[in-house]
Amino acid sequence: MDTPEQARRLSELYDEVLGGGRAPDAPRPLVAASWERSLAASVDPELDAPPVIIDSDAIEELREHHPLRAVLPVLRQTLTTIADEASHIMIITDARGTILWREGSSEVKRQADRIALSEGAVWSEDNIGTNGMGTSLAVGAPVQIHSAEHLVRRIHEWTCAAAPVHDPDTGKLLGAVDVSGPLSTVHPAMVALVTAAAQLAEGQLRVRMAAADEMLRARNMRHLMALGDAPGALLTPSGRVLAVQPLEWLPNRLIVPDGADRIDLGDGREGLIEQLDEGYLLRIPGTPVRRTRPSLRLKLLGAGQPIAVVAGREIALTLRRAEVLALLLLHPAGLTAEQLMLHLYGDEGNPTTVRAEMHRLRNLLGGGVLDTKPYRIIADVTGDVTDAQLALSNGDLPGALDLYAGPLLARSDAPALRSERDELDATMRRAVLDADDPDLLWRFAQTTTGAEDLEIFEVLATGLPATDPRHPAVVARLDRLAR
Repeated sequence: MDTPEQARRLSELYDEVLGGGRAPDAPRPLVAASWERSLAASVDPELDAPPVIIDSDAIEELREHHPLRAVLPVLRQTLTTIADEASHIMIITDARGTILWREGSSEVKRQADRIALSEGAVWSEDNIGTNGMGTSLAVGAPVQIHSAEHLVRRIHEWTCAAAPVHDPDTGKLLGAVDVSGPLSTVHPAMVALVTAAAQLAEGQLRVRMAAADEMLRARNMRHLMALGDAPGALLTPSGRVLAVQPLEWLPNRLIVPDGADRIDLGDGREGLIEQLDEGYLLRIPGTPVRRTRPSLRLKLLGAGQPIAVVAGREIALTLRRAEVLALLLLHPAGLTAEQLMLHLYGDEGNPTTVRAEMHRLRNLLGGGVLDTKPYRIIADVTGDVTDAQLALSNGDLPGALDLYAGPLLARSDAPALRSERDELDATMRRAVLDADDPDLLWRFAQTTTGAEDLEIFEVLATGLPATDPRHPAVVARLDRLAR
């Protein structure tokens, strides 16, 4: 459907639904849920006033202390040039939906000023209704809102795509990255573009967090060592456990209320807290109560049956259950039902279906494996896909090939898993080709991914000596692939 026709039909649907008529179709579930939230917040679809505006002094203070300020260069590099050339603007908001930065086409910025799509304006759903930034922040996932999918009529001449950015330390929402433009500039790649930009921003924040952790350890480890044989731990300002002595079980994170000198360790003991210049020193009195968590191993690579191994018990998984567990494995901080819905079904999903599937999955796996609010794996979990990714990132290509039995859930059409699958396949393939090692090439060629790859067999045919017993099989396969 071309853009003007799509906009016309969306406008007709908008008038029918909000006018109380009998609409032949329904808005996308994502849009319908957003309209419902916005109307419940008393947003008027005929709103003519701009959203709440923050004064210039306040916006400058927000910018100065906002974590996304540190990743502005990577966001500019990823989005601004493309936005400028494509008659879009790049927008970065805080978690409330306040526009902190706006860059891109001068002409589009002038048009945007007419609807207060400008720095200092608050574009949350409860202020201006359904829109890319506000809805992305509300559901915690990438979205695209086009034309009359916006609740407020005065925004119908715009299209926008946005993705949330989360703090890799706490998992909290930091803000959103958005690309917006006039209706005629809609492009199917907008969601992929903002999603990639948000992931790059989170990656940069993760690198900065790791560097800060290392500096905190270097500067404060002496406090932990000074405890001698007494047990203790070094915590970040947010309560993450950086170092423990002697090695014993502690949660990955502890809650440290402001001004507290004692905290609950989660096993019946209290810990004594001492605030350092950076982070905290935790003293651990008493004998720990031994706690065990069930182990979970996920086998998700290759064409075989997906398997979950819970405390040694092997469980065959249906495709949908394997998809849910794969997403939770790849998102250890957890996902809401709405986020799982979008990752599994795109805009066509229903959170109720996800909740029902999660209920069945928790019963199947037993207690102590999955948690809710958000949905996440709380067992000691490992997976072949994450182990292969880690081996690749550490430069251990032989180890990665030991784990790589083939694509991640090859039969899955879930949007997020297709992306993960393609990235792992491409990274593995590139690493094997760059290694220039016939034995590693041969191992990759035995996987379902490599078995149909013409270039792999071309390189193998050249790299293997004619006397190698594998050479005739390579030449035969190359001939078949070439034909």
